[in-house]
Amino acid sequence: MPTSLRLAIVAVVLAGFAATVWAVAAWPLDPRLGGVPELAFWIVMVGLCAAAPVKMPNGSIVNVTIAPVLAVAILGGPAAAAVAALVGTVEWRELRGFLPKAEGGVPWYGTLYNQASNVVPAVAAGVSYSVLSAGAAPFRVAELLAVLAAGFVYFALVNALPALAIGLREDRSPVSVLLGNIRQFGFALAGLTPVAWLMATVYTVAGPVGILPFALPLYTTRSGYQKIVEIRDMFTQTVKSLASAVDAKDPYTAGHSERVQLIAKDLGKEMGCSEDELEALEWGGLLHDIGKIGIPDAILLKQGALTREERIVMNGHPVKGEEIIRPVAKLAPELPIIRHHHEWYNGSGYPDHLVGEEIPKLARIMHVADAYEAMTAARPYRMTPLSQEQALGELRRYVGIQFDPKVVEAFERVMARDPAWAKPTTRTPIEKRNIPQLGETGFQAA
Repeated sequence: MPTSLRLAIVAVVLAGFAATVWAVAAWPLDPRLGGVPELAFWIVMVGLCAAAPVKMPNGSIVNVTIAPVLAVAILGGPAAAAVAALVGTVEWRELRGFLPKAEGGVPWYGTLYNQASNVVPAVAAGVSYSVLSAGAAPFRVAELLAVLAAGFVYFALVNALPALAIGLREDRSPVSVLLGNIRQFGFALAGLTPVAWLMATVYTVAGPVGILPFALPLYTTRSGYQKIVEIRDMFTQTVKSLASAVDAKDPYTAGHSERVQLIAKDLGKEMGCSEDELEALEWGGLLHDIGKIGIPDAILLKQGALTREERIVMNGHPVKGEEIIRPVAKLAPELPIIRHHHEWYNGSGYPDHLVGEEIPKLARIMHVADAYEAMTAARPYRMTPLSQEQALGELRRYVGIQFDPKVVEAFERVMARDPAWAKPTTRTPIEKRNIPQLGETGFQAA
């Protein structure tokens, strides 16, 4: 575990403990909430909203507890919010981490961090509302503004603290993780703040029974998150199927696209790419050779050396790939990757002979990933894959010629951590062909 993550866990857990103690000691329960039985009711409500979390692609966990926690903060103050957030958000997967020899649970320190990440925002929201609404008449603009301010505080902290942990754990920018979360589901969560105010208002009039009708909008919101994840997974599987169709045409490249995807994503993380850029690398890695679908088998599977005319046709696959994917609006960010992943840093690549920084950053990353995968796998012109050290040596050899120096430096840092894909692939080709390399310099990375 990185030292920075250890320090963050200690700091946030201590902050959560201090916030809980201070809230309970300094802020008595507001009479509008009631007593301990009523607080127990709200803890159950929070628990129900936390019981079915949705795991987002970047590892973040999303639920709709913001509504009941904010409602408790409005009704009962910081102490009630702290207790409800601390007890109500505990999940079974977190409790498993405390059991001896339990598997599949969250480590105990992860559970402590998660609970502190729920308590700190809840107490902060409760204090914000209590201070800003002091003296404000119910159902007035001043009270609504206090609710909105409390919701903003809660929303900011409850997203920032998990993003901090994810960023430090995966050596990524926490800000990038936070912005990615907000882009995916943040504004929908923020929209639950008025729902929390309505829940609190109805509760003061009708009691616990009045909360039941809110089950439908909360369930619908949670289902909406789940559908987003399911649609994205379905889209990713479709993209993988397309990539597999390309790999299936050439027995030497089975699994090539998925390995390139893994390498490119790790490189992107190392270079501080945003969540959107990492997603583009993920799908771009799968689709970078999609244009080979349009290459005749007589050329793609030729067992002899390619003629000049055949090489021209083969080198057209990036443009063909761009043409194939262009109608898919969702994949627009991947188009520069697909078109330019064979551009050389010195301008001698194809199809547009771009030079240096003219080549899109993600295409430069993909080029290194593609080349490394090609060198460490069997190819018709080299049946024995290069070793990790040999492949690294070749990348260094062509720095500034074929590859962006900054990308190669980042690649070396990633390799120093020995990722799973670093070892040469064990896949074996179905047939043996004799196709030469591009020439004295560079590698056929396809």
